[in-house]
Amino acid sequence: MHLVPINIETIRIGSPLPFPLMDKDGVLLARKSYVISSRRDLEEFSQRGGGLFINVADSEALHRAYVERLYELVRDDKSLGEIAETKLPGDALIERQAAQDDRMDWLDLQAISNALLRDTQPASFRSRLDRLLRQLQRHSRRNPDGTLFALIYLSAAELRMYSATHAMLVSVMCMMAAKEVLNWSDEDQQLAGAAALTMNVSMTDLQDRLTTQVEPPSMAQRAEIDQHAEHTVALMKKMGITDPDWLQAIQLHHTAPPGPLAPRSRGERLARLIRRADMFAARLAPRASRMPISPAAAMQACYFDENQAIDETGAAIIKAVGIYQPGSFVRLATNEVAVVIQRGLNTTTPKVAVLLNRSGVPTIEPTIRDTTVRDYRIVASVAHKDVKVQLNLERLLPLTALPKSDRPW
Repeated sequence: MHLVPINIETIRIGSPLPFPLMDKDGVLLARKSYVISSRRDLEEFSQRGGGLFINVADSEALHRAYVERLYELVRDDKSLGEIAETKLPGDALIERQAAQDDRMDWLDLQAISNALLRDTQPASFRSRLDRLLRQLQRHSRRNPDGTLFALIYLSAAELRMYSATHAMLVSVMCMMAAKEVLNWSDEDQQLAGAAALTMNVSMTDLQDRLTTQVEPPSMAQRAEIDQHAEHTVALMKKMGITDPDWLQAIQLHHTAPPGPLAPRSRGERLARLIRRADMFAARLAPRASRMPISPAAAMQACYFDENQAIDETGAAIIKAVGIYQPGSFVRLATNEVAVVIQRGLNTTTPKVAVLLNRSGVPTIEPTIRDTTVRDYRIVASVAHKDVKVQLNLERLLPLTALPKSDRPW
């Protein structure tokens, strides 16, 4: 459930509420159709709940109420100044934010995520988190391949904000697997994404430092790692997060055991999905103390659980993002080296853009290859460190979004 703040001027005194009113934590203040009899009662509701909030799903009803309020002011012959001071409702705010969000690139989102995880101010944490989650969901719906491409590439290429990029990648993979393979409800998809974004809030700084630290973790660092799930739960409660399934998913995201999902609680299912996505994404990323493993090897480790049986959530992640994910590098039967730009009809035959020709010389323009064609089949994964080409996201991301009618394959 996404909550958006509303202004009390949009509420009509003496008329049935067109939507439920909630406080900042999602606790119900007044049910739909409840009649607020006085301005004083309305202000009391607002003060009690830290403001008035509605579910974003009720925004259409809010918009109608807002328009009705404007008509009411006009009918009562109120001054133009008073009418103008009637503030926009939450849905208009979201539309305005969406227009701003569309102008942001992935480096902007990386910085936003980094700031959110490091600056956990209770007054604004939830609203900023919800906005970032909406941005990731919007990108994933509009261009899922481009979303994976950007996050997988940045996870390997930019270590200074590794924790933030890793959190976004795990969040996106969880939401994709939950939607496209596991067929979870919209609410469970969003909760998986939110829990993944916040799973490491208490150790963001340590996680970034460990990516550039050559020596093994010290005893103090190891203790912080071992206790971070518990510390994150405590911190999230201070931030106003009270959803028990969200908190349980964070608490168990390193310990959720293997086995079927069906018998588990909601929080346990979320934790298992996050654990496998977290493990896969971490293995792809380089560290100063170790090199990343290939995407195919990371996927194999994700596919089989701790008992070497097929893992339900691991298999869902593979089906959702592919064995060769957008943003990873591969070698073709032609000996060309390419970057994956789009998932294919199955997990092993993506669309790729050639970066190095068969002689190892960088191409002037990326050449698109369809790996379902035998001559261009994938023969191996290539580590990020072995591709000495600086990718231009602005140049390559449009290739991930080509509609079928415009694709040159």
